[in-house]
Amino acid sequence: MSETKVVRAVCPHDCPDTCSMVVTVKDGRAIQLKGDADHPFTDGFLCQKVNHYLERVYHPDRLKYPLIRSGPKGSGQFRRISWDEAIERITSKFSEIACSPHGPQAILPYSYAGTMGKLQGSSLDRRFFHRLGASLLDRTICATAGAAGSDITLGTRAVIDPDTVVHSRYIINWGSNTSVTNMHLWTIMHRARKAGAKIVTIDPFRCKTAAKSDWWIPIRPGTDAALALGMMHILWRDRLQDDDYLEKYCLGGDELRERALREYPPEKVAKITGIPVADIEKLTHEYAAIRPAFIRLNYGMQRHGGGGMAVRAITCLPAIIGAWRKVGGGAMLSTSKLYPFNGNALERPDLIRPGTRTVNMVQLAEALLGELPGPPVKAMYVYNSNPAAVCPDQSRVLKGLRREDLFTVVHEQFQTDTADYADIVLPATTQLEHFDIHGSYGHMYVQTNEAAIAPLYEAKSNNDVFRRLANKMGFERELFESSDERLAEEALQPSKVSPATYPPPQAFLGINLDRLKREGPIRLNLPSDYAPFAHGNFGTPSGKCELYSPLLASQGRDPLPNYTPPHEDPQTRPDLAAKYPLQMVSPPVPSFLNSTFVNIDSLRKEACEPTLELHPSDAKSRGIADGQWVRIFNDRGTFRARAVVAETVKPGVVVSQGVWWNRYTSDGVNCNTTTSTALTDFGAGATFFDNLVEVERWTPPVHLE
Repeated sequence: MSETKVVRAVCPHDCPDTCSMVVTVKDGRAIQLKGDADHPFTDGFLCQKVNHYLERVYHPDRLKYPLIRSGPKGSGQFRRISWDEAIERITSKFSEIACSPHGPQAILPYSYAGTMGKLQGSSLDRRFFHRLGASLLDRTICATAGAAGSDITLGTRAVIDPDTVVHSRYIINWGSNTSVTNMHLWTIMHRARKAGAKIVTIDPFRCKTAAKSDWWIPIRPGTDAALALGMMHILWRDRLQDDDYLEKYCLGGDELRERALREYPPEKVAKITGIPVADIEKLTHEYAAIRPAFIRLNYGMQRHGGGGMAVRAITCLPAIIGAWRKVGGGAMLSTSKLYPFNGNALERPDLIRPGTRTVNMVQLAEALLGELPGPPVKAMYVYNSNPAAVCPDQSRVLKGLRREDLFTVVHEQFQTDTADYADIVLPATTQLEHFDIHGSYGHMYVQTNEAAIAPLYEAKSNNDVFRRLANKMGFERELFESSDERLAEEALQPSKVSPATYPPPQAFLGINLDRLKREGPIRLNLPSDYAPFAHGNFGTPSGKCELYSPLLASQGRDPLPNYTPPHEDPQTRPDLAAKYPLQMVSPPVPSFLNSTFVNIDSLRKEACEPTLELHPSDAKSRGIADGQWVRIFNDRGTFRARAVVAETVKPGVVVSQGVWWNRYTSDGVNCNTTTSTALTDFGAGATFFDNLVEVERWTPPVHLE
């Protein structure tokens, strides 16, 4: 007799929605996957990508067995080996390097958010590399600039309960393509609009959210801090501020007021941002007058040289008008800090050897080419990431991956661009094949992911592989013998070193693994209509919103918000702009999630091909017609794409949506061949959208047309 069961799962991908999924399994095979109708935030539907998740699980190109390279690096030529041989080769090489004059710091782990699970994303992997003595990886490629900027001002991430956005009446999506990248929050925004809210989107690109909004404000890339400071000028000039909130709950209001009034008049801000003075005035007056006012920040707008300062400046605005007072007012960057997961118990940072160096993941090119301090990178273990596709300065990353003296292990579900350069490839489980526990950075529910099916072929989870590696290396059993369920229990135990306020220590009160398995997703133990800063209570040392930062002052840095131009800004770098006059931003294709899902045929067909959107005036001056192939280039590299000529961008701005796998492009590279490894002002983050390029027509071979 056939057996059918229904299993709760969680979408593992790097998205704030962290959807709850319901999987129907028949005779050991998953036959249906859908959004959980009982999850208040997921509300029964999934995005277009995860709707295709079973195509990913049962894709014919799934990696099935361990492989060893049999051809040149990058050729993708491998032969099958056993797990025992793979583990033996990896541990032998790691031991050889660890005992060499270079020492274990010549081994570099490389991972990011291929899964957001607390167990398969950041538990035994960290323990293993800490115990080994490998170099530390600073995981900065996405969010650290915005996190640092927000922390300086608020002492934590900008946050409200996303469900309360239904009460908002003025909603600003600032650098956030919410309808695509946070679609369940967009449905709440849409409900708010039906109740009378106005939705504004500030973005250099007329993305899908901008097109659906009541007002799109196209801003020049990297100038968001200037706009925020210009808004402050108007707020104080026209006496629209909340003096009571500023007096009770803020530090440095008078100093910031003086700077904004003196240095950021609307006329100056208009020249910097490309936004007309009348629009800056209108935006500011509407923001101050229509309550509750809410700003949805996202990480795209902090991927430039001044990204941290931009987020710092924007997160000052709700305090100046007292927007935090009202339910549905304030700003949100991430809910992640509300979850008091015990990361120390999972990752065991106490195992890190004193003096261990840290490598910034954005600068992988420099690390692989021996341009950073410390020993050369002689081995790299890649999991939960595809650096050959997603890293900046791609051409130099690929040059580093081609090194014959670099031993590379890739644990993956598919033969990605990075796996092509591996010496050993290990098959990984998908989310339906292992256990995990999840928080979220876009809602307030804790969830467990139950294994719906047995691992396919010889695939193994991250934790299972690290257990095998640790055992072969002879590491202490007590560090690695814990089951995933036991690790989940440890994660839910409050950390003894948690800050007093953030994350809120009571958030996990009453939440345990047994209850999660029995009941499904559980909301954090926080008040309904959560408004954390209605009465101050910020996470800063002063307990106030630090418009003036004593910490920055003590470091000799500017203690007040200011405008920091991008590294490659045409207004401040006319020399560079003379060669490369166009500012390029490269947000994700809606059909992909960074480089994830690119190999799913149905989604790739939906995305069609790499494109470059440019304004008609820029196209005309270059003799480019809509639909023609173009070459995009700068000193770092060049790639090709199909031109889309439209007023979806301002003159001087181009948009190439990514991130395509190199094998699916006409020239074997993607937009990251032009991006820089320069870092942000705070958080040492990536600057993908700080990128000057030039564009010209390109005549393709007949087969591409």
